[in-house]
Order: sequence, then C-alpha cells, then structure tokens
Amino acid sequence: MAVACAVIAAPGRAQDYPTRPIRMVVGFAPGGNTDVLARLLAGAVRDRLGQTVVIENKPAANGAIAAETIAKAEPDGYSLFMSTVGAVAINPGLRKDLPYDPMRDFAPIMRLGVQSPVLVLDPSLGINTAADLVARAKAKPGAITIGITGVGAISHLGLELFESASGARFTKIPYRGSGPALSDLLGSHVNGIIIDPAVLVEHIRAGKVRVMGSTAAKRSPLLPNIPTLVEQGYADVVAENWTGLLAPARTPQPIISKLNAAFTGALKDSQVLPKMEASGIAAAPTTPEEFGALVKSEIERWARVIREKGITTD
Repeated sequence: MAVACAVIAAPGRAQDYPTRPIRMVVGFAPGGNTDVLARLLAGAVRDRLGQTVVIENKPAANGAIAAETIAKAEPDGYSLFMSTVGAVAINPGLRKDLPYDPMRDFAPIMRLGVQSPVLVLDPSLGINTAADLVARAKAKPGAITIGITGVGAISHLGLELFESASGARFTKIPYRGSGPALSDLLGSHVNGIIIDPAVLVEHIRAGKVRVMGSTAAKRSPLLPNIPTLVEQGYADVVAENWTGLLAPARTPQPIISKLNAAFTGALKDSQVLPKMEASGIAAAPTTPEEFGALVKSEIERWARVIREKGITTD
C-alpha cells in the first residue's frame, strides 16, 4: 500500500512543483563565467517558476565535487547541477576514482550555452597566423610556451588536438583558471594562452593579443572575426566548452520537462541573452534527450583523446 501511495503521489508532486526554493550547484568559484551565467539565469527562471533559485558554489576537481553533491541528492527537482563539459564528459576519462557515473547518476535537462577556447599569442612574437605559429613551432619544438587552464581542461584538450592536426609541439603551462593565464601573457611570461573568449574580447580589440583561431566547430556569430582552426585546415580541432543542466537520476519526467521549459525561456530573456552574448556565450538550448546523447558522445570522444595522449592528473 505504501508503494502504491508513493506512485500515486509522485505525479501530484510533479504537478505542484516547485513549492520551495531550488538549489543550483556550480562547480566553480563566484565571479567565473559559469557562476555568472548561473546567476543570470537564476533571476529569469525565478520569474517563470515562482521560486527562488539559490546558487551554491562548490569549486575544485574540474567540477567533480559539485557533480558528486548532486549525484547523491534527492531526485525531487530541488537540487540541480550546472555543469561544464569537464565535470561530466572529461572527468570520466581523466579520473579513475570518480565518485559518480555521469550516465547513471544524472538526468539530463538541457544544454544551456556554448563557447570555445581561443588561442592567442603575445604580439611581440611576430606571429600573425596559425600557419606561422605551426612553422615556428616545428622549427623549434617545445620552444613556444602556451598557457592552459589546467591539466585535462577543455583548453588543454583543444591544444592537444591542434598539435595532432598540425604536427607542432608546444610547452604547455597549466594555470588555475583563465585570469592568471591572461595576466602572465600580458606580462610576457608566457608566449600564448588558450582560454574561453569572455576575458579576451577587450584585449583582442585593443591589439594586446594576436588571435590564432578558436576551437569551435564553426565560426561563432558572436565573434565573427575570429576564425576557427578547422577552417584554417586543422581537421578535428574542435573543443567546445558547453554548459548544461542536470538533475539527480530518477527525477520525475514532468519536473524535467518543466525545468527545461523554464530555462529555455530564460535563455531568450531580454535581460539575459545580451549579457551572455557580450561574454561570447551563445545560447544553445536542447531537449533532455539531445543533451543526454551529447554527453554520451563527448564522454567517448574525450576518453579516447585522453587515452591516446596519455594525459593524467598525477
């Protein structure tokens, strides 16, 4: 009888949802791109669901701490995970001790947005194109230093793909985020960096950095003057840093659908979309099914790259 009552009650709970504030866990520190996007969307979602969305920051381990928190949460729609590609698609191939299974422990809600790392150099190098960079790097393998935002980060994997496609070799310098990497580039302590475009735009416009290309699949309409490395002849150099929303596995489907509709609407909000675009983040909403398929394909792809390149966090 208890089981029967629970089954009968579940649709009712989903229909009434939400009746209290929703917690959205972000795997990065306040002020970063993912956190900023989460706070932008939180207000617009509140207007649509009638409940506050509370942001909880749990930085560390490429989002793994935040992911584990939600994997173990109640599947009632009141605990959500705003994830980047790292936590659910890269970590499985990078960490053997991962305390969650992305395909088993989460219910996909949707992809939210996409941005792709951009490779830029110190203009004093006198290198103007990706082809010039490859020629210089081949002449002196390892002589050019490129900053990445951590071992196994999407920027790191994008640079690895560029090396494979071009035959060039660089010395990779890992940083704890894009801020320190950019500071070292502007101070001429590193020859180049590959990071998300949000913090680069003003420096690109000011001529303080020289653009080589992005790791996007195709040129972004938000950044039309930045060519992709693919269009410059370097096949398969695609490393897109997407952001997505997940709930604990077994979250009722009506709740997933309601969240998908609310966040899809928020991405079109006139107070949200311009601020996303100003940061180089393109809104890219999907259905739950489409997002689940994307996560699966990305897990397989990045596991193969990590294995072939012998990348470890040790």
